[in-house]
Amino acid sequence: MKISLNAENVKCLGRTILWKDTLFLSLSGSGIEFEYKGCGLTLTLLGGSASEIPDNQANYARMAIYVNDKRVYDVQLSSAETTLRIAESTQPEKSVIRVIKLSECAMSLAGIAPLEISAGETVKPTPAKAHRMEFIGDSITCGYGIDDEDPLHPFQTATEDVTRAYAYKTVKALDVDYSMFSTSGYGIISGYTGDPTIQMTNQLIPDFYESMGFSYDRMPSIPAPMDIPWTFDAFVPDAIVVNLGTNDDSYCQEDATRQQIYADAYVDFLKVIRKRNPNAMIICVLGLMGDRLYPWVCKAAKTYSEETGDQRIHTVHLPEQDASVGYVSDYHPLESAHEKAANVLIPAIREIMGW
Repeated sequence: MKISLNAENVKCLGRTILWKDTLFLSLSGSGIEFEYKGCGLTLTLLGGSASEIPDNQANYARMAIYVNDKRVYDVQLSSAETTLRIAESTQPEKSVIRVIKLSECAMSLAGIAPLEISAGETVKPTPAKAHRMEFIGDSITCGYGIDDEDPLHPFQTATEDVTRAYAYKTVKALDVDYSMFSTSGYGIISGYTGDPTIQMTNQLIPDFYESMGFSYDRMPSIPAPMDIPWTFDAFVPDAIVVNLGTNDDSYCQEDATRQQIYADAYVDFLKVIRKRNPNAMIICVLGLMGDRLYPWVCKAAKTYSEETGDQRIHTVHLPEQDASVGYVSDYHPLESAHEKAANVLIPAIREIMGW
């Protein structure tokens, strides 16, 4: 018996869309969670065009499957279909199943086919949490390279794990439902650039925030994620954390004119966020990979509040990673640095939100 992945049967995590009978996943942390009672179900994961290329480990979607909070599968989608048996037992048992896309949208897309269960077995959504949060960010939020503690190694989806990053740690500690919108290398006025004379205007989070994200990958018979508008009433957050500026800083450097342009564009993006999320508290953070632009984040928040009269905005400074402790690939933060950032952010959110 096949079970459709709709709201009647599963709780969707992050931005997902049911396209015909495939639940389409693009962004880090997206997936499903549900309660299952039975002797074992069949789960089929679908890979994008990246899965059709041999030896493409740097771009295969990476997926994790949990049974009762224990990770039982950690797979890269190296073929169009990957079929797995989950929660097998000799007698019917109750389990909580969670499927999470560990890798980000830019290089890897994925889908989940209808679940297959036997007659008499049941599937239902896990209960909604008391609160909801959204994170908007870049590679830091994605958990870039966190499984590769060699700073000289480049990006690979195989070493990316959103569940080890500060944002996921925060939502788990606060016990909230979540959505994440993050893409490595992206910023507000410029994506990461190794040459400050070149502004990477094709890598901007505000350009894609109102969609399912940006990706070079494609899923068969499904539009590109940037061509699918996101329906904001599908997930209404109580709080939104914005962590953008690390990549902009590679372009802005010490140039006050560029820094002001960043702050002005930040204000404009805050207005978009507010338009789409009229009741959410907005919390702007920066610092894990450098805080040179943090004063400009604070300036943007203040300017936005003065221009709009909106007082539902805060700023939080995150602790910078410690070079003496080490890095992961491309000099990104170790899990211990993410942990420290989460340990600052969690109490700040509790105080701001009264949770």
